[in-house]
Amino acid sequence: MAKRVYEVWKGSNKFILGGRLIFGPDARSLLVTLLLIIVPVIIFCVFVARHLRHELSPHNAGYAILVVAIVFTIYVSPLKPQVLVLLFLTSSRDPGIIPRNSHPPEEDLRYDSSVSVEVGGRQTPSLQFPRTKEVMVNGIPVRVKYCDTCMLYRPPRCSHCSICNNCVERFDHHCPWVGQCIGLRNYRYFFMFVSSSTLLCIYVFSMSALYIKILMDDYHGTVWKAMKESPASVILMAYCFISLWFVGGLTGFHLYLISTNQTTYENFRYRADNRINVYNRGCVSNFLEVFFTEIKPSRNNFRSFVQEEVPRPSLPRTPETEDLSGDPRSKVEDDLEIGDDLLKISQRRNIEEIDEDIRSRGSNGPPHNALEVDSILGSDIRAPTIRSETRHSSWGRRSGSWEIAPEVLANSTVTESRSYISPKEAQQ
Repeated sequence: MAKRVYEVWKGSNKFILGGRLIFGPDARSLLVTLLLIIVPVIIFCVFVARHLRHELSPHNAGYAILVVAIVFTIYVSPLKPQVLVLLFLTSSRDPGIIPRNSHPPEEDLRYDSSVSVEVGGRQTPSLQFPRTKEVMVNGIPVRVKYCDTCMLYRPPRCSHCSICNNCVERFDHHCPWVGQCIGLRNYRYFFMFVSSSTLLCIYVFSMSALYIKILMDDYHGTVWKAMKESPASVILMAYCFISLWFVGGLTGFHLYLISTNQTTYENFRYRADNRINVYNRGCVSNFLEVFFTEIKPSRNNFRSFVQEEVPRPSLPRTPETEDLSGDPRSKVEDDLEIGDDLLKISQRRNIEEIDEDIRSRGSNGPPHNALEVDSILGSDIRAPTIRSETRHSSWGRRSGSWEIAPEVLANSTVTESRSYISPKEAQQ
């Protein structure tokens, strides 16, 4: 049975409702964020707004305070979606994930002779991709990097999130509070969520302070007596004051980023480089780009069925096309191996001449001991160790089987006392 894309997804994301909603791997932190929003609002409605409804009943302002708190937290108006809905839109949608390639881009494949790997004792050219490319952005060259995980060159302003394990367009950061990457397709909702949370904190803080002021006037007492009458107001004021340092500071920081057309990632990574910001088009145009441009559709259809790759046609294996269609790297290795075999054949012929010289001396004079034999062998030529097994060269794959002659191996009788040297030393 064919599987859908979200079922075989290689990233670390979590899907629900059959791939309709996508979350990050730390989506459980979203529950903590919900509690941090909902619990204070419930306390405010029960212990503060309900009493303000009675205190301000002649002007019907008490009902307005209660309704505003609920609407501001949950309700979605045509112009201004509020906190919980913005949180949902931020965390449950594709932030701008770029689909992975199934194989590297072949047009950029090359052999780098400066970077070599050792294969069978030989240095062979390494198969390399250019690590960077240059593309033009607003008439200025921008360097983009190759992603080994996704096997693609990242577009400008794209980065690979190590938590979600995806390349994300216009990557800003991975937010643990919403359990999702913040990128091209959800940055607008993220900023509106943060700014709405800031306004909600200011509203709850102000209404709680107003209730403390009303209690002081009613009882003609001090602020301490009013705080004893409504400890919930004190707790809410303290909570909102602390929260404002976070969400308020975050709102101000992202207002600066939007005005200069930067991302959080770019600001922290390239702050000390003094680079020219090629994306900055002016404060007004930058705000229009974030809030009024159409959000691009997702590049991924997570509910579509996975299609099997059609194998690419290859040329028939013939002596004429084998070198063209074969792997260039294996051809380089075969050529090196052939040269090594020819070198060893020439060395074995030198061994035969030395053996004949030893035999001729033995027939004319007294027999030589092993030390004299070693001195003869070690005077000018140090022969490599000859193994008794027959070596089959990879050359035989192209020009038939090619074996070392048995008579050559039969003459290698003085092998144990000869030291091994590499083919490079023998050539010297």
